Amino acid sequence: MSEQTPSSGTGADGTGADGTVRTHCPYCALQCGTLLSRDEPAGGADVRPDPEFPVNSGGLCQKGWTAPALLTTPDRLRTPLVRDAGGTLRPTDWDTALDTVAAGLGRIRAEHGPDAVGVFGGGGLTNEKAYLLGKFARLALGTSQIDYNGRFCMSSAAAAGNAAFGLDRGLPFPVTDLGAADTILLAGANPAETMPPLMRHLGAARLIVIDPRRTPTAARAALHLQPRPGTDLALALGLMHILVVDGHADRAYVDRRTTGFEAAWKRAASWWPERVEKVTGVPVSDQREAVRMLAGADRAYVLTGRGAEQHSKGTDTVAAFINIALALGLPGREGSGYGCLTGQGNGQGGREHGQKADQLPGYRMITDPAARAHVARVWGVDPEVIPGPGRSAYELLSALGTDTGPRALLVFGANPVVSAPRADRVAERMASLDLLVVADFVPSETARMADVVLPVTQWAEEEGTMTNLEGRILRRRRLLDPPPGARSDLAVLRALATRLGDLPERYPAEPRSVFEELGRASRGGPADYSGISYERLDAGETLHWPCPGTPDGEPAHPGTPRLFLDRFAHPDGRARFAEVEHRPPAEEAHAEHPLYATTGRVLAQYQSGAQTRRVPQLTAAAPEAHVEVHPDTAVRAGLTEGGHARVSSARGTTLARVRLDPTLRADTVFLPFHFPGAGRANLITNDALDPRSRMPEFKVCAVRIEPAELELPEAEAGSDGVEDDFEDDGVDTAVVPATAPGPGSAPGSGPALLQDARP
Repeated sequence: MSEQTPSSGTGADGTGADGTVRTHCPYCALQCGTLLSRDEPAGGADVRPDPEFPVNSGGLCQKGWTAPALLTTPDRLRTPLVRDAGGTLRPTDWDTALDTVAAGLGRIRAEHGPDAVGVFGGGGLTNEKAYLLGKFARLALGTSQIDYNGRFCMSSAAAAGNAAFGLDRGLPFPVTDLGAADTILLAGANPAETMPPLMRHLGAARLIVIDPRRTPTAARAALHLQPRPGTDLALALGLMHILVVDGHADRAYVDRRTTGFEAAWKRAASWWPERVEKVTGVPVSDQREAVRMLAGADRAYVLTGRGAEQHSKGTDTVAAFINIALALGLPGREGSGYGCLTGQGNGQGGREHGQKADQLPGYRMITDPAARAHVARVWGVDPEVIPGPGRSAYELLSALGTDTGPRALLVFGANPVVSAPRADRVAERMASLDLLVVADFVPSETARMADVVLPVTQWAEEEGTMTNLEGRILRRRRLLDPPPGARSDLAVLRALATRLGDLPERYPAEPRSVFEELGRASRGGPADYSGISYERLDAGETLHWPCPGTPDGEPAHPGTPRLFLDRFAHPDGRARFAEVEHRPPAEEAHAEHPLYATTGRVLAQYQSGAQTRRVPQLTAAAPEAHVEVHPDTAVRAGLTEGGHARVSSARGTTLARVRLDPTLRADTVFLPFHFPGAGRANLITNDALDPRSRMPEFKVCAVRIEPAELELPEAEAGSDGVEDDFEDDGVDTAVVPATAPGPGSAPGSGPALLQDARP
């Protein structure tokens, strides 16, 4: 039966007698439970953790505690902006802005066809927004050219999970199950910084952490394996080799519940421990200890994160770790399993409901005739009207403004000028567009390049649903009225669709109506939401998908917190081993670029930083781009602690302040990717793509590092390196500086920030 979540003093609609609203943090995929109340003097909100929501159990990270600061950020967009003939973005009214967009889209479609318009969505959009955005693109615009920034996050794990299990859900079990684990292997994940409240569920287990860096998570581990960047797949093959040779494979489980073991083992058989050590740098003794820890545990989990996934062979790498889990008999066994630590706030729901290039709502494939027919019936159109698959995220961005690519782009909930690989090329392609439209609530680096900027509502100003990393559907509830000039994304899509000649009733602006339609569209699909309703969620039921609808008079489906207990989602009910082989990264270190660069997150910032860089407490903790370097490497390069470095690859150069880290590999440097302008880590990252997931190779590229004579230019603090102009009249566009007020490491960036305490 589905659980009933306690009310925390709120009513059936999630609102307390004192006006407190029960909702969720706007950041990562944990979607920590929060209680929001009005901060009357400041006109904003006050937040405290919901002690009864089991995922965070009363804890919040620093980002969650400071999230209300976004509601009153000084440069909040409060009126539409349209770029004039002189190149300046000037305030205007909504009708003028929407008419400008519709006229531009109509002209481009008439001259170049529907695929001349592209749409780029985000993994932070609610389920309702993701669903309606995909419908809008395919019906109102008629374009196949839609994808989203989640392609840069979870796509490799999704591809590997679908292949192995027939279904992709980040965690196919509740987060709370991890609290009873004996041993957990974390491959390329650093939750102590990226999602600190998760560590509450990992504290009792012995952790095996695979990461080139000694992260705060690795520092807490019983065993830290520190491979050379780009060699995780070789390490996974080696662990599989030891597991089988030393007799730890669960042969009864393999025979009963899987297929493909022999082919997978044939690949792993040649990866003996000494060969793995030579390729990865991980000692044989540590490889053997990792296998002993996993095999000796009664309850064990294998979890992957971006470090394993963001490679041109990310799908195969995740598949190799799934092979380990299957050989040990973990998936589909209560108390053990495999899972992916989904990153973005709605990274799970965002990839289920139609904003991906190859998918329709309910996690249906757009090439499946039956899926097309079902969705077409819900939408009231002929299946032939729905376009086929389009370009993946980076391929879409790279094609902008070319002869065969889109001439216009609409961006909702993303900041690709900072977040995409080879960011300078992405900025160049956007600058070449005939029309760039950005819907956002702050002037992000991408918004600053736009021809039209549409101010939209924020998380505490809107209703909707999110789906967290464990497949739990959650209610986002409204506390505040938005500023008079801001509109919801749903209202924007409805207004544009109407201006483009589509039927307004196809695009409801009320989230509840959209969710009801989403349920019908997802019915019978892998991610079936048809049995979920706002009423059930508001009554406190805990519902994980799939949750199919039931006939009238029948008991409601309780949802599925734990998948695969009886069978996997393939037609034969068996999981699939993957036959994978290691290959080097797309770019190896060489004489001109002798080091490896890897990228990732830091505790106080999130994604492209467009939100968190506007929160003073977070900016004080992590104010600028930095590069972590081993002291020996720094000496050879002539670098000093607190000085500035130029990090260069074959694609570009980024500037960052030097931090010396003796725990880092001497052949590796690390850069966070949250910062704009000349400090963008993605100026150097590789745009090589995984052949199946189309994931770019963010996690490894060849670089050289040298002292930089100048500090980061102050003028670039809030820009992307491309000139832009905002008119000051009527819009405050002040940006929190990306550079520190003085040299040295960020104040307060040490281990204390990992505590679940209010700053």
